Amino acid sequence: MPQGKVEQVPDDGLTTAQRRRLPLLMVHTGDGKGKSTAAFGLAMRAWNQGWDVGVFQFVKSAKWRIGEQTVLERLGELHETTGEGGPVTWHKMGSGWSWSRKQGGTEDHAADAAEGWAEVKRALAEERHDLYVLDEFTYPIQWGWVDVDDVVSTLRDRPGRQYVVVTGRRAHPALVEVADLVTEMTKVKHQMDRGQKGQKGIEW
Repeated sequence: MPQGKVEQVPDDGLTTAQRRRLPLLMVHTGDGKGKSTAAFGLAMRAWNQGWDVGVFQFVKSAKWRIGEQTVLERLGELHETTGEGGPVTWHKMGSGWSWSRKQGGTEDHAADAAEGWAEVKRALAEERHDLYVLDEFTYPIQWGWVDVDDVVSTLRDRPGRQYVVVTGRRAHPALVEVADLVTEMTKVKHQMDRGQKGQKGIEW
């Protein structure tokens, strides 16, 4: 795609402007670092355009408040007070759609993930948000906590103009197939390989 030009124009009867406005299902996968970071950067772009942003975090511990959450929630507050940007809803970890390896059993985690997915489905049916960030959602799919066929059909057939980005390693082939944009983060080097753990400002 040199200089942002498409390689081919589909024979779909749409104008360039109409085609540009078609909503996307995006997947950030792979073993490399940066999948969630890229999705949250996308959320900030969406906020700047006045979009309603909904973040659903599926895996990280309920006690772990990542830096992007603070930033996006502050942007949501800015919208409420000044009208700038768009609204932001962060579906908090530990509120029924996340899990922590340290608390509860597998059945509890599976039930929480299923309820989280049910909430996403309700939001999509209501066309509640313009952009959905389903962070680390590939894992509940991989572990069988949510049905991949249900995920694929729901995301594929979602109404209106709703954008969705899914992050996490080992995205299911059926999800990759139905997505419009798939990026695989490939690890070349990582400081953890030499025993250096995560750092403030870099990992959170």
